[in-house]
Order: sequence, then C-alpha cells, then structure tokens
Amino acid sequence: MVRKAENRDLEILANLAILLWNNHSVNELITEFYETISKGKSQFFMKYEGDIPIGFAQCQLRYDYVEGTKTTPVGYLEGIFIKDGYRKKGYAKELLEACEIWAKNNGCFEFASDCEIDNAGSYHFHKAMNFTEANRIICFTKDL
Repeated sequence: MVRKAENRDLEILANLAILLWNNHSVNELITEFYETISKGKSQFFMKYEGDIPIGFAQCQLRYDYVEGTKTTPVGYLEGIFIKDGYRKKGYAKELLEACEIWAKNNGCFEFASDCEIDNAGSYHFHKAMNFTEANRIICFTKDL
C-alpha cells in the first residue's frame, strides 16, 4: 500500500529517510519534513508491505527553472528510497506513480528528477521509469 504521509507519520518517515540522507539526524529530518509538509508545495508518500513501512518518496512543485523542462510548475522527485530486502519488486515505481499523480493534480505537465553523476543505481532506476536524460553537470566551488 502507498499512502500520503501525514504529520502523525513524521517519525516513521524520518527513520526511513535517515537511511537515504544520513548526513542529518532523525530529529532534524522530523523538523524539516514538518515544515515542508506545512507549506503545501511538497508531498511525501510512504510504501508499506503489510504493516511494515519499507519506503518513501518526496516530491515537490518547482517554480524555478528545471533543466530540460518548458513549463512551470514542474513536479520534482526530491528523493525515493526502498529498504534493502524489498527492492526489485516494483515498489519504487508505485511511489513514483503516486508522486506523478500528485504533480498532475497540482497543475504540472512535466515531471523531473536528478541523481549524482556516479550513482549508477539511481541512473538505471530513472531510465527504467522512462525519464529522459536532460544534461550532465559537474559543480565546482572554492573558498574566497
């Protein structure tokens, strides 16, 4: 079952998200997700197998320029995660479909995403889900 995450789900959601975004604490994620959900321009979906939470996806509306798109807003996949042992069962596709429906219902005609240039697993997922590669980029910084 895939369902929208609500405020009562924040701790469960954060405990899943920490497995993807481990440079944060669970408490930081709970606070961030509460603020994100409250603004109404982003949605989290959770995947359950029976009563066990096994994955989530975060999507949002982007009004700034999104590489390779022509319209605004654009639905954007901010993150998607399925726990080890539950992968390769179509669960991420279910989460993505929920995000795409949400984006369409919020006026989007396009949906986009990104991944790190060396993240082969994410790249192959996106290609399998019929995303078209729009660009490759390497970002640089330096201290002044």
